[in-house]
Amino acid sequence: MNEVVGVKKIFVTGGNGQVGFELRRQLAPLGEVLAPDRTELDLADAGAVDAWLVAHKPDLVVNAAAYTAVDKAEAEPEVARRLNAGLPAQLAAYCAAHHAWLVHYSSDYVYSGEGQTPWTEDSPTAPINTYGQTKWDGDDAVQASACRHLVFRTSWVYSATGSNFVNTMLRLGREREALSVVADQIGVPTSARLIAQLTALALAPWPCTGEAAVASGVYHLAPQGEASWHDVAVATFGHAARLGMELAITPEAVAAIPTAQYPTPAKRPLNSRLDVTRLERALGVKLPGWQAQLALTVEEVIKKL
Repeated sequence: MNEVVGVKKIFVTGGNGQVGFELRRQLAPLGEVLAPDRTELDLADAGAVDAWLVAHKPDLVVNAAAYTAVDKAEAEPEVARRLNAGLPAQLAAYCAAHHAWLVHYSSDYVYSGEGQTPWTEDSPTAPINTYGQTKWDGDDAVQASACRHLVFRTSWVYSATGSNFVNTMLRLGREREALSVVADQIGVPTSARLIAQLTALALAPWPCTGEAAVASGVYHLAPQGEASWHDVAVATFGHAARLGMELAITPEAVAAIPTAQYPTPAKRPLNSRLDVTRLERALGVKLPGWQAQLALTVEEVIKKL
């Protein structure tokens, strides 16, 4: 296969995941998107990653891969650490050595989860579980590498495909007449579509100028507003009903329960609110509300049924 001279190469890790799938579509106009699957590249193998980088020499690395099984991370800390900390450190080292940009996705779990005030990018980090700690270690490695980077911290990611809270609710809502959902964890549900769209917007000047539309640094990427998991479930069923999906459940049949009644191996933060002012100012945009984004995804799911 002949290489097209002058076309920028974009390496997307986790290309088959929720965010990675959307990124492949949104970044295609910016260059040649290289998104090897697990059979082509084992991201857990540092040597294989180094060899792949040497062979393909990407101009931009977009790291959408992560170990996201929050509870399993408590039993598999080394596996989580490799993907959430070791891999971004490795990619950052490559980008620093080759004057390439790195886009890395992080999490609200790097914060303590205390209080009710939305976190800013300058808030102190204090992870309360293994997943959060490994994500913070990855952030720290990227920032310490001196590579040009965009670290996007997001929360409660969902999409029309894959395993996520919204798809789980839509499945259970067709099967059950009643559900209990946690109501005291507050955050911002974020669609993979929005993550990819804002990433593309931030990188729009890059193929021509070599620079992003925003300065290198850490940004919160999420819609406006806040919600509990219970709020998201009720809104999901409401949107689905209005769009004609046949449900066994009604929004009124979703019971609100405290976290204490739904114990998990990993402790969950109660406050996952994110202040997105920095990103809005940097891009010169007003981010949409979470309800509108959720409605778009529910509609997409229903169209696929």
